[in-house]
Amino acid sequence: MQFTETPLAGAYVIDLDPIVDHRGFFARAWAANEFTERGLDPTIAQMNMSESLLAGTFRGFHWQEPPFGETKTVRCIAGSVFNAIIDMRPASPTYRQWFGTELSAENLRMLYVPEQFANGFLILEDNTRLLYNVSRPHEAGNENGIRWDDPVIDVDWPAAVVHVSDKDQGWPTLAT
Repeated sequence: MQFTETPLAGAYVIDLDPIVDHRGFFARAWAANEFTERGLDPTIAQMNMSESLLAGTFRGFHWQEPPFGETKTVRCIAGSVFNAIIDMRPASPTYRQWFGTELSAENLRMLYVPEQFANGFLILEDNTRLLYNVSRPHEAGNENGIRWDDPVIDVDWPAAVVHVSDKDQGWPTLAT
């Protein structure tokens, strides 16, 4: 696996290094020791899967507040998404800055999302599925979020956001 640190400290894009032959490919999709060697949390306490039927669907921006913070690794296993993360750590030099990358079944890319980072993704193709690991189970009542169109963050989405849940539409903006 190839780890590339993003402009947001502690967040990584992880690309697989497939071995290809006439049958297809083989790649190591997870290796706890490679995370540990980089000081990243390799814990998988829960694995979640989401399916979105329509391009233009947005899910997020969510994170768990301390002491219930969780790291996530997000991978697209069918279709494609634009996954954006926001550093919500008040003491961080990249506080309220965002980074985004395309995750797709084709590029095999994964995104490592540290604790106190808001995570959200825009579906780019119909019938898209994501698989994501979290370092601790979800703690109801400790989730926080911000709107997908927050003007303070101003994410440059690569396509129109068309479908948003009532919950995600109801998150406040940082300006309010």
